[in-house]
Amino acid sequence: MFKNIRPEAITDNPFKMIGKDYLLVTACEKTVDEEGNITTGRVNTMTASWGGVGVLWNKCVATIYLRPTRYTKEIIDSTDTFSLSVLPENKYNNALSYCGSHSGRDGDKFRAAKLDVEYLNGTPWIKQARLVLFCRKLYAQEFDQNCFSDEKLMNQNYRKNDFHTAYIAEIYKVMEDKR
Repeated sequence: MFKNIRPEAITDNPFKMIGKDYLLVTACEKTVDEEGNITTGRVNTMTASWGGVGVLWNKCVATIYLRPTRYTKEIIDSTDTFSLSVLPENKYNNALSYCGSHSGRDGDKFRAAKLDVEYLNGTPWIKQARLVLFCRKLYAQEFDQNCFSDEKLMNQNYRKNDFHTAYIAEIYKVMEDKR
């Protein structure tokens, strides 16, 4: 059973949560009509192990990094919200592996990974998660090769010049499942 908590009440170690447990970044296209009704479109999720949480512009924020080739990036670029779902440790390793190595362009990742998608005001999230951060985009910027101070780091990670886009998003809601 999910309980709403404040972002400041998250007790997970962010280095473990993001770098070791991994996140599922989930987003969908959506439209809102004149009466405020939300219609959702194509939805996708992907495994991410690069990111962060903190405070910026007096807001609790999450930062994610997406390569230009990722299908999820196309969707996030077209919408204003997305979710970050943390799954229970070790239980969903196969699903995380699948979502990180297959494209949603080629099929239904949710069905293949045996994950259920739910929606909160048009923002999709993963029902099996133990922690979900609902995020509203505030800023996006592609990495610039001229801004790297460590050329070796750039050369190791961007041999194809496929620079990540950094997304900074306000965490506007957090749900935690303490099962």
